Amino acid sequence: IRRRVYYVNDCYYMVCKLEKEVFENPALIEINSITSMYNPNLISKFLLMLSTLIISYSCSGDYDNYSETSNEKPVIFPDYTDITIPVNIAPLNFKMSGAKQIRAQVFVNEKQVFDIKSDSVIEFPIEDWKEQIKSYAGKDLFITLTAWTSKNPDGIRYKPFNIKISQDKIDPWIAYRLIPPGYELWKRMGIYQRNITDFEEEPIVTNDQNNGGCVNCHNFCKYNPDTWVFHARGEGGGTIVTYKGVSRKVAIEKKGPQKGATYPAWHPSGRYIVFSSNVTRQNFYGISRDKIEVFDTESDLIVYDVLKDNVLTDPRFTERHNWETFPAFSPDGKNLYYCVAHSNDESNNANRKPTFFWDLKYSLCRVPFDETTGKFGEQVDTIYSAYREGGSVSFPRISPDGRYLLYTLADCATFPIQHVEADLKMKDLTTGDSINTNILNSEYSDSYHSWSSNGKWIIFSSKRVDGRYTRLFFSHFDGKGNFTKPFLLPQEDPEHNMARLNAYNIPEFIKAKEKVDKDKMANYFHV
Repeated sequence: IRRRVYYVNDCYYMVCKLEKEVFENPALIEINSITSMYNPNLISKFLLMLSTLIISYSCSGDYDNYSETSNEKPVIFPDYTDITIPVNIAPLNFKMSGAKQIRAQVFVNEKQVFDIKSDSVIEFPIEDWKEQIKSYAGKDLFITLTAWTSKNPDGIRYKPFNIKISQDKIDPWIAYRLIPPGYELWKRMGIYQRNITDFEEEPIVTNDQNNGGCVNCHNFCKYNPDTWVFHARGEGGGTIVTYKGVSRKVAIEKKGPQKGATYPAWHPSGRYIVFSSNVTRQNFYGISRDKIEVFDTESDLIVYDVLKDNVLTDPRFTERHNWETFPAFSPDGKNLYYCVAHSNDESNNANRKPTFFWDLKYSLCRVPFDETTGKFGEQVDTIYSAYREGGSVSFPRISPDGRYLLYTLADCATFPIQHVEADLKMKDLTTGDSINTNILNSEYSDSYHSWSSNGKWIIFSSKRVDGRYTRLFFSHFDGKGNFTKPFLLPQEDPEHNMARLNAYNIPEFIKAKEKVDKDKMANYFHV
């Protein structure tokens, strides 16, 4: 049971409610060592309480008195101190570890708009939150936190922190893969979508629908949920292409040059998808900072014509000594960006020593693309040279206005999610200058990233919370090369960020909810 006290219309209300998620997840109960609570009698009592919302007036005296003040800002989770948020984001619920009671007073221009009194968790009423941040777009929320802990039983008031409400909206939905962060085995995974203006989340496709195989590498055309692609690996699998709301399974590896399709990039016109065709291997280590290395032994670029259902190739991008991967189109569709490494090895790549990837550096190149023919142009430009500038590039993403190139830089190879040193970097394509992105990065892996459709926000995956799980972070971009302090994807219960035993993978913005016919989707994988 959690207790909340809300300030609404000059009155205080206490709400007791069951945290039902715990009782729906026996694994979570076991992890938190409270298995003794999980028995039918207790569950029946708690479910009975859930059916009745208990509302009573609360005595506010316990929350009015405190004996100490601090010049430090409070330590809360998630860390929502001094951040910038979109005007349409879900409530930023947070917790304070060790607090027995907590009070959050929220002001705008010295007017109090929220006064929430609770245990260790501050949970904003969602409709009131939406109304208030919409009313005060462009202004700052100033939050004063008072807490009563075992160390400060008489209460301590912390230095206020602020949250700036940007008038820039964010795309309301995101899509991502959820997968256990295991190295060798997994049982369940899926591609999910989440409404980030509230807390609605649902699966788009899971591997329950494709015979327990892998579902991965989703990509949307111009943020459109009606035109997208993903792969289903394993028995009955294939590449699932959805074009203008109509889906079909395509065996791309049986067409043209008979190369498999791996990492996709939609052309803005929706007619073409450029894939890298990768032969991927992995190594495991007993003693190492990074426990696993995933690398390619070869990779090429192929072009799939969605309308003609055929595959086009260019011999420059299919020969064995250049390994091309991670294609990405410019917003106008006139250029394709891709990463490339050069192999000087004349022997069978599959027999190379498992340490070769330490010297495997990927540069970033650009080639013109003709959407009338589906062919590449003659000139190839090097945008980032790994040999001159160092490191290895992956995941090039160009801002919607075509000016900025955001990418991931690691020491070597092409799997930065497993590289502690991986950081987000950016170039100004009009000047060639590097942009300072230090505010985005942490001591752990910061990798896959996407731009919002208006170019004002990015989302990226990071292991900064615990060094193990990738979680999703947002940052505001002012269009002039400046980002703001990243903040964690809001959850209705802040503890959900730690309790979920899945990593977030490949976050992409979409403009609306993807409407999936689950039965039809499952039929694609019928064996």
